[in-house]
Amino acid sequence: MTEFALLPDWEARLAEENKKRRNDKRSVFQRDRARILHSAAFRRLQAKTQVLGAEHSEFYRTRLTHSLEVSQIGTGILAQIKEKQPEFRDILPSTSLMESLCLAHDIGHPPYGHGGEIALNYMMRNDGGFEGNAQTFRIVTLLEPYTEHDGMNLARRTLLGLLKYPAPIASISRSVLSPDVVEFRHLKASEWHPAKGIYQDDLERFNWVLGGMSGNDAKLFTSLKLAPTKEQHGRTQYKSIDCSIMELADDIAYGVHDLEDAIVMGIVQRDQWQEAVASKLAECGDPWLEANIGHLSDQMFGPHYERKDAIGALVNTLLTSIAIEPSVQDGVNRFDDPLLQWNAKLTDTMDSVLSVLKAFVSEFVVQKPELQVVEYKGQQLVMELFDAFDADPQRLLPVAIRAQWQQEIAEGKSGRRAIADYISGMTDGYAQRLHATMFTASSQGPLYPIR
Repeated sequence: MTEFALLPDWEARLAEENKKRRNDKRSVFQRDRARILHSAAFRRLQAKTQVLGAEHSEFYRTRLTHSLEVSQIGTGILAQIKEKQPEFRDILPSTSLMESLCLAHDIGHPPYGHGGEIALNYMMRNDGGFEGNAQTFRIVTLLEPYTEHDGMNLARRTLLGLLKYPAPIASISRSVLSPDVVEFRHLKASEWHPAKGIYQDDLERFNWVLGGMSGNDAKLFTSLKLAPTKEQHGRTQYKSIDCSIMELADDIAYGVHDLEDAIVMGIVQRDQWQEAVASKLAECGDPWLEANIGHLSDQMFGPHYERKDAIGALVNTLLTSIAIEPSVQDGVNRFDDPLLQWNAKLTDTMDSVLSVLKAFVSEFVVQKPELQVVEYKGQQLVMELFDAFDADPQRLLPVAIRAQWQQEIAEGKSGRRAIADYISGMTDGYAQRLHATMFTASSQGPLYPIR
C-alpha cells in the first residue's frame, strides 16, 4: 500500500485555543463540523434560495437542504473511493471533514441566489467585488462570532478544502469593467458575473492557509488556468483532494436533485427531457445507462416513489464512476504535498453525462423567465438596500454593523465591505421585510437586525 506523509500543520488553527471540555474525545474535524452545524450562517441557509424561491413552498429545496444532500453525496463518494482505491485511505478526508466542507460550502451565498450575488458584486465594483465562495471563506475565518477575531477558527485543512478558487480576486478580474448604470433597473446581470477568488481584505488569512504547504506548492496552487483579459475574468486551475470531492458532490446534487424539484413542480416536461437529456444519454457510451435510460425516464415522470428510485439510480451511477487521479500540469504532477497531488474525478463519459444534466437544469429551470423574474426582483431589492445603507450608514446600520463600518473607515477604507457583509448574511425573507419597512409606506416597523 502506498504511504503518504501528511504534515501536522494541516490540523493547526489560526488562533490557539484552550477549551475547557471534560473528557472531550472529538477529533479536530469533528469539532469543525460542530462549529459549522451550530453556526448562525448555516441556520440561515434554511431561508435562502437554492433554485426555486424559498418562499414558494415549504417542500422544495433551500440552500440548507441542498447542503445536507451534498453532504450525503460527499460521504458516499468518500466511502466508495476508500473501498475501490484503499491505497489512498491515508490521505482521504475523514467523514467529519467531508461533512464539514459540504455543509459549509454555500454559507457565503447572499439572499436571492445569483441575483443577490450580481447585485452585491455591482455595488462593490470599486471595492474588491463580491462572490459567494469568497464570502464563505470570509465568514468562516472572520465574521462568524464563534471567536472574537477569527470566525469559526477552523483547521487549516478544512479551510484548504473550502478554497474552490485559490487566488486573489484582484489577480483574476477582467481589467475593464462594464460602465456604471444610471438606474438599477438597467443593470444587465450578464455583464456583472463576479470573478471567483479571495477578497483582498482576506489575504492575510488566505496566506496563513497557504503557509501549510511548501513555497513551490503555494505558487503552483494559486496559478491560473486562464489569465484575465479586458473582457473576461481569469480562472484558477487547482484545488485540494478534499475540495475536489466536495465539488463533485455539489455538482451531482445540482444536476440531479434540483432537477427533481423542477419535475415535481411541472417546470420541465417529458418532451423537453426526452430531447435534451434522454436522447443524449441513450448514446453516452455507458452500457448500463444506455440500456436503462428509457426505464429511468418513465420513472422520472411517473409516481413519486418511482421518481425517487430513478433519482437514486442516477446519483449512484455518477457517484460510483468517481476515482482518484493525479493532479497534473502538462502531463507532470509537480506538487509536493499529497493533498494537492491527487484529485477526485469522474470518468470522461460520466463527466459528459453530468454536464448534460447540469445544462438541462440551467436552460429549462434556472434560466426560465418565470424564475428569472424572481431573481431580478431580488437583485433590485439588494441594490436598493445597499444604496440606502451606503448613503447614510451612521443613521441606518445596526449598532454592531455600524461598529464594523467605523473600523473600516478608521483603516482608510470605504466601509462598503461591512455593508456587503451585513446584506449578504440576510435571508430572502428578512431582506424583503427590511426593504418593505424602509421603502413601503404601508409597512410598519421596526424590523430588528439579524445580529
